[in-house]
Amino acid sequence: MNFTFDADQEELRATVRRFLQAKSPESEVRRLMETVEGYDPAVWRQAAEQMGLQGLAIPEEFGGGGFGYPELVLVFEEMGRALYCGPFFSTVALATNLLLAVDDDSARADYLPGLASGETIATVALAEHSGRWDAEGVQLSAIETDDSWQLTGEKLYVLDGAVADLILVAARTAAGVSVFAAAAGAPGLVVEPLTTMDQTRKQARITFTQTPARLIGRDGDGWSALSHMLDLAAVALAAEQVGGAQFVLEMSVEYAKTRVQFGKPIGTFQAIKHKCADMLLEVESAKSAAYYGGWIAASGEDELPAVASLAKAYCSEAYLHAAAENIQIHGGIGFTWEHPAHLYFKRAKTSELLFGDPTYHREQLASRIGI
Repeated sequence: MNFTFDADQEELRATVRRFLQAKSPESEVRRLMETVEGYDPAVWRQAAEQMGLQGLAIPEEFGGGGFGYPELVLVFEEMGRALYCGPFFSTVALATNLLLAVDDDSARADYLPGLASGETIATVALAEHSGRWDAEGVQLSAIETDDSWQLTGEKLYVLDGAVADLILVAARTAAGVSVFAAAAGAPGLVVEPLTTMDQTRKQARITFTQTPARLIGRDGDGWSALSHMLDLAAVALAAEQVGGAQFVLEMSVEYAKTRVQFGKPIGTFQAIKHKCADMLLEVESAKSAAYYGGWIAASGEDELPAVASLAKAYCSEAYLHAAAENIQIHGGIGFTWEHPAHLYFKRAKTSELLFGDPTYHREQLASRIGI
């Protein structure tokens, strides 16, 4: 197994970075934060049509690029670095991965081409009031009728739920946890945008009242696909966190070089040196964890669940610590609304909790390796 990125992969990273520098500067991030939709449709189309990002890891037979998870890790890392505002994570890390994991060729043929082209925005509705990310947390009910299924219940923290055209829903039937597809605007489906700490990643509450839906895969077999999706999403989120952590590290070092106090750059002070050195160590270690997760995801090896939990736990703490230290190094200005440091801190904090906090994932890791 090769643990380095080749020239083509590095060119992909450079191309995505240039695209995001042009399309997702801080000013645009702040503008989109204030909108309900939280993304620019023109940029979304460009990402799909010109860059092929939405379909990067979708098989060619469904209109995708046919690349692997290491390439996706690079894209997520750059999006985390830029605080990209858009439904990419929900569409690619969640919905696309779930459709690829579930045993339903018909659903893949129906939905994946639209996801690859950018014509369809999709998300996965999993968490409920319990805040759990396991099978026991799925209580929304699905009842079979004469010609379809009906969903009744409520989902919370649905990423990009307000703009999704397709919602893949984890629901409980008499046979167990299953996956269903519901269309935006379906009867009985009500979407309510949520006000959250991090407005760069929009979330929603979705209420279902006898909402018609399509069963994806076999009834009662949904949790294995959902669990695999969560592992892949954890790796993608870890890569995002690495991108954000690297950026705040660079921000801290640059400020330490240029901010003068008592006639010297503050970077010459031992306390600041130690902060930057500790951040560097943690960020580089986080990269190793996230990249390893990407390679394991691509290889299909059985250790993905353990590696995903390891990457999510470590990268969550590394990003949050780096974002907090970045504020401290900047001093008073780092606490102000005008400075970008707080935007990264809020993303770091909410990402830490998404799909389970580090404590939860360390427990998962211990269980998955048999401790």
